[in-house]
Amino acid sequence: MIRPAVVAHGGAGAGPERQVNVEEAVIRAADILKRGGSALEAAIEACVILEDDPVFNAGTGSVFRTDGSVLVDASIQTSDGRMGFVVAMKDTPNPIRIAADLLDEEINGLAGEGARIWADSKGFDKRKVVGRIPHEESTDTVGVIARDKDGLIVCATSTGGCSNRPPGRVGDVPLPGCGFWVQKEVGVGATGIGEAITRAMLSYRVADRICADIEIEEAIKSTLDEVIDDKSEVGVIALSLQGLGVGISNRNNMPWATWCAE
Repeated sequence: MIRPAVVAHGGAGAGPERQVNVEEAVIRAADILKRGGSALEAAIEACVILEDDPVFNAGTGSVFRTDGSVLVDASIQTSDGRMGFVVAMKDTPNPIRIAADLLDEEINGLAGEGARIWADSKGFDKRKVVGRIPHEESTDTVGVIARDKDGLIVCATSTGGCSNRPPGRVGDVPLPGCGFWVQKEVGVGATGIGEAITRAMLSYRVADRICADIEIEEAIKSTLDEVIDDKSEVGVIALSLQGLGVGISNRNNMPWATWCAE
């Protein structure tokens, strides 16, 4: 018997004071899964809650780029082989919905103006994201991984990008194997300094170790120790076909929460 479950994080640098905010997203996903809903719906709707919460650097809470612009990224991948991601979108408070719309299309990803044109053609919300100045270096990517009763695993991530980055910069969130990866019976999502995550292909490495029968906690810890330098703040969440979701960071300020049906 497969038990529905979810795990979510609010960013490697979000801070413990945002724990309650992350728990609200998990509660939303759990409600969907308890009713027999799919992991896809649960992951998307929980991610939307985090995008709509202005305390996180994603969606409505996204930080300014160095030119004053606000550009958002998002990605989603399923264990049945589908993927969608969007890069550097403007005027998009919920980029995860556009990424999800690509799951059943021939293309996997869209960027910039083309992504916004696609969203407009599909009737998705177009609204100026006001943006904010972070108090310090902001790496608050948000992410959700859900598992439903049928064993489908879905990973959804969203971000406004690290602070103090140029408008053309691409971080880890929309890059497969970097900010997200789902393979076989496990989903992984990363958060933190995108350049370090991307260079390490972090999510793929962690997932690969879990699929090699290494315990989730050990797979995350050993990968962080081996491929992430001490100066880079990075965290990971993971969920396999059985058991609880796990969240681990190389700092102590990543809020995360998990739920699993009894």
